[in-house]
Amino acid sequence: MSVHPTSIVHPSARLAKDVVVGPWSQISEDVTIGEGTVVGSHCLIQGPTVIGKKNEIHSFSILGSDPQDKKFEADVASRLDIGDRNVIREYCSVNRGTKAGGGVTRIGNDNWIMAYCHIAHDCQVGNSSVFANNTTLAGHVVVGNFVTLGGFTGIHQFCQLGEGCFSAISAIIKKDVPPYVIVKGNAAKPRCINRIGLQRRGFPQETINALRRCYRVLYLQGNTLETAIKKIESSEDNSSLVQKFLEFIIESERGIVR
Repeated sequence: MSVHPTSIVHPSARLAKDVVVGPWSQISEDVTIGEGTVVGSHCLIQGPTVIGKKNEIHSFSILGSDPQDKKFEADVASRLDIGDRNVIREYCSVNRGTKAGGGVTRIGNDNWIMAYCHIAHDCQVGNSSVFANNTTLAGHVVVGNFVTLGGFTGIHQFCQLGEGCFSAISAIIKKDVPPYVIVKGNAAKPRCINRIGLQRRGFPQETINALRRCYRVLYLQGNTLETAIKKIESSEDNSSLVQKFLEFIIESERGIVR
């Protein structure tokens, strides 16, 4: 373990033997940091927080701080869980959970979170996503795997973002975004299927075309949501991605972008 002499690490904090902590950082009690993680200068990590292996936490980030929620009760258990191999760039902030949201904010593995992003209390972030600079998640937001959020994207509380969706710069998302859909604008509106993202992940053209047909049924043919669901259900497109797309639409509680 390499801790710069200007940094403060609470005696009860549990840091793996090869963790590196840069100058002027502070790590509080009830913090666990896994092997190979590097904490840059001027960071603050408060507990209860668990950080996995091989993460990069850059300067001036604040992780595990109290939620920005007026209903937060300091004596109720809450924590932040961060997985492995995440890159968290400068000036990011991630809050712990609240009682109303189950008490845990989670970030999965292999995410790239650029400078000045904020992830609020009780958010659940999956794996392999990219949040460009100044992306802001309000409380209780759920983000699937392989999601890309353009710079300055803002997401309303309780929204869900399906796997592989994409937002353009400065999108304001107030409803759920189905898997593999690109959105833009304020309020965000659907534009098309994330064809390039699907190609980069190696999905066959047949599967991508099936999703594009679903998109046309849902957004371009003037169908009501109920009618669109019935048409997709009765179609011959039954790949796992189409089923995931359909299930997301059916299960959405907040309503999808339209």
